[in-house]
Amino acid sequence: MISPKQRQIYDFIVSYSQEHGVAPSLEEIADHFDFLQYPSSAHYHVKKLQAGGYLERESNHPRSIGIFADRVVRSPVFKKTGLDAVRVPVLGVANAGPATLFAEENVAGYLKVSRSVLNRRDGVFALRVKGTSMNRAKIGGKNLEEGDFVLIDSTYRMPRNGDYVLSVIDDCANLKKFQRDPKTGDIMLVSESKNPKHKPIYISSEDDFMVNGKIIGVVKR
Repeated sequence: MISPKQRQIYDFIVSYSQEHGVAPSLEEIADHFDFLQYPSSAHYHVKKLQAGGYLERESNHPRSIGIFADRVVRSPVFKKTGLDAVRVPVLGVANAGPATLFAEENVAGYLKVSRSVLNRRDGVFALRVKGTSMNRAKIGGKNLEEGDFVLIDSTYRMPRNGDYVLSVIDDCANLKKFQRDPKTGDIMLVSESKNPKHKPIYISSEDDFMVNGKIIGVVKR
């Protein structure tokens, strides 16, 4: 049996996941239930729900809570609800400011994303946003703020004007809006920021440049 408080937390996790497409973090659970003075309480209750078969969670991975059917209402054979998630590898950090951070090749962890947000995982990976040069850009109605995760379709290598892309310039990854001059063929990577200091990046023939995929979604931090 779970306690009334654990039932409330379970219901909150379900409703949050339905609204946002991802599970809440432990910090967001603590904030919602006013556990901020005792943040370990959120971890304790989630562990109890996990032990009871209501949740699954991977340690040390962000937003890694998965939801199982409630055995009080359903049969003891647990099945994932419609909120089941796709595991997307996180390949590090992409700069949303100047192209100064090296692209990461090693998997740093996994991000669970609701199938209501992403219905496939082949060719998709996630990167954490660093910088503020794209905080006015909107993907699916969500801004790209520092600390957010972006979902990248790595199979998309032929961008069109206006696409938001992950590009690599001289081994440095960055997120920008793709623009190609229809007359000259020149490529420009455009920032969309509240800060006017972020200027376009013009690609020359001397740059080691490639598009590594298109941004198809944002998971808020």
